[in-house]
Amino acid sequence: MTLDLRSGCPINLTMEVIGDRWSLIILRDMMFGNRRHFRELLKHSLEGIASNILAARLKRLMDLGLITRADDPSHKQKAIYSLTEAAIQLVPVMAAIGGWGRRHLPVTEELSIRAQLLEEGGPDLWNDFMAELRAIHLGDPAAQPPGKSVLARLNEAYEAVVRRNSGAC
Repeated sequence: MTLDLRSGCPINLTMEVIGDRWSLIILRDMMFGNRRHFRELLKHSLEGIASNILAARLKRLMDLGLITRADDPSHKQKAIYSLTEAAIQLVPVMAAIGGWGRRHLPVTEELSIRAQLLEEGGPDLWNDFMAELRAIHLGDPAAQPPGKSVLARLNEAYEAVVRRNSGAC
C-alpha cells in the first residue's frame, strides 16, 4: 500500500484510506449485505453508485489491501470480491459510526436496526461477526463461531422491521 502521506496522524491516514464517500459504503455492502460481485454492488446500492465510480473504488480498495479480487469459479466472466483481514477489523468502526448516526442523524428504523443491534451487542457480537466474515471472505471455516449467524440475525431484524412498517404479516 502506498499513500501520499500528508502526516503521520493515524486519524488523517485512516481518513485518506476510507474517508471518501463510497469506500465505506462498498465495505458496508460487502460486510452487511454479503455483496461480493460487481453487479450486486452496483444493482443493490441504496445510494445509487455509478458503475465507473464503483470500478474505481474497488480498484482503490484492492490497491489499499482492504479487498481482494478473484475469478469466480461459478462463472468465467465474473469476479468475486472478498474482504481482507484489515477490512474485517473495521467492524467496530462501522458499529461506532452506525451508533453515532443513530443518535445524531435522522435515520430510518429499517436502515438503522443493524447498527442498533451491533451497538447493543458490543464487542462480543463484533468479534463473532468478524469471525463469521473471516469464514466467508478468507475461507477460514474454523473461524465461524458456533450458534446462529450474526449476519443472519442482522438481516432477519432488518426484514422484520420492513415487514412491520409495510403492514405485512
